[in-house]
Amino acid sequence: MQRIIINVKGKHIVQCNNSYYSLYNTFYLLLQAFTWFADVLLEHNEMFWSLFTVDMDACLETQHPENWEIFSLFSLLNSYLLTDKNLVHGEFHKHLKDIFAPQVVRYVDLMQSSIAQSVHKGFTSKEKWEPKGAGCVTSDDVLWKLDALQTFIKELQWPDDVFAEHLEGRLKLMASDMMEAMGNRTISAFGSMLSRCSKGLDFVVPSEICVMVNTLSDCKAQALKLCIMAGESTHRYHIHIEEYLESAIKHILDSLLERFLLVLDITLQKLKRYDEGSFLKSILTLTKPTNELGQEYIIFVFGNMDMICNKITDDGYFGNTLLEMWYGQQVDIIHKWLAERVEMTLHPYQLTCLIHIIKRLRHDFELQGTLCEEISNSAYDAICKRLSVEETSQAVNESRPARTLASLSVDLDT
Repeated sequence: MQRIIINVKGKHIVQCNNSYYSLYNTFYLLLQAFTWFADVLLEHNEMFWSLFTVDMDACLETQHPENWEIFSLFSLLNSYLLTDKNLVHGEFHKHLKDIFAPQVVRYVDLMQSSIAQSVHKGFTSKEKWEPKGAGCVTSDDVLWKLDALQTFIKELQWPDDVFAEHLEGRLKLMASDMMEAMGNRTISAFGSMLSRCSKGLDFVVPSEICVMVNTLSDCKAQALKLCIMAGESTHRYHIHIEEYLESAIKHILDSLLERFLLVLDITLQKLKRYDEGSFLKSILTLTKPTNELGQEYIIFVFGNMDMICNKITDDGYFGNTLLEMWYGQQVDIIHKWLAERVEMTLHPYQLTCLIHIIKRLRHDFELQGTLCEEISNSAYDAICKRLSVEETSQAVNESRPARTLASLSVDLDT
C-alpha cells in the first residue's frame, strides 16, 4: 500500500515538474518573440525612414535655396525623432542633420548680413531719432531681429550638442557686434548734434539726444539676454558689450554735464562785469538791472531738468546720476567764484542773481529727488553764509532792514 502511495506521489511530482518547465519554456519563447518583434520593428522603422529619405531628398532638391519654410519639416521630424529612443541619433536622424546643417549656416549668414545692413542704412540715412519701444526705430528693429533669430535657432532643438553650442556662440557674438555698431553710430550722431546746439542760456537738451540715451540703455538691458550663453551668469561677449555701452553712456553724460557747466560759466562771466573796479560796472548800473540773468539761468536749468526727467527712460540711473553731478558741480563753481572775490563787496545785481540762483537750485533739485547729502554740503553752507553777510552789509549801507537768505522769498513761477 505504501509503495502505491509513493508511486502516485512520484508521478504527481514529475507531472508538476514537467508543467513548470513547460510554462517556463512558454514564457521564454514569448520573451524571445517580443525581443524579436522589437528588433523586427526597429528594422522596419529604419527601412521605412530610408525609403522616406529618398523622397525627402528629391523634394528638397526641387526647393529654392532660400526657401526657409523647409525648416518646418526639420522641426517636425526632429521633434518626433527626439521622442523615440530607438530612432534618436539613428541613421535617418544623422542624415537629417547632415542635410539641414548647411541650410542653417546659410540662413544665419544671410540674417547676419541683413541685420548689419539694417544697422548701416538705418543709422546712416533713415534714423530720425524718434522714440519707438525703449529706443529708436532702428535699434528697436535690430534688437527684435536678433532676439527672433536666437529664438528660432533655439526652437530647432538641434540634436548635435557641439554644433548647437557653436550656433549659440555665434549668435551671441553677432548680438554683441551689432550692439557695438549701434553704439558707435549713436555716439557719432550725438557728437554731431551737440556741436550744432547753442552754448548759451537758450540751450535745452534736444529730444533726439534723449532718444540716443534711451537707445544705449535699451541695448545694455537687452545684452543680458542676447549675449549670455545658456546656463551661464556671465560671458565674455556680455562683459565686453556691457563695458562698452557703459562707457558710451558715460561719454554722453559727461558731455551734457560739460555743456551745462559751460552755460553756468558764461553766466558768471556776465556777472563778473559788475565786479568792483570793472570798467563796465558803472555803465551797466545805469540800465538798472533787477534779476534778469538769475531768472534766465533758472529757466535754463528747469527746462533741461524737465527734458532729462521726462524723456529719458532708463529707470532713473542716467537722470539721477547727471542731476546729482550737475547740482554738486554748480555749487562748487559758484563757491569758487565767490572765493575769488572774498575781498570784494558784491554788486547788488550780483547778489540778487546769486541768491535767486542758489535758492531755486536747492528747491528744484530737491523736487527731483536729489539726495539730501548732495543738497546740503559744506560748499552750499559757505555760499549761504557769504550771501547772507553780503546782504546784511548792503542793507546796513542802504539803511534798510536786512533779509537773511533763509527768509528770502522765491518766486516759484519764475
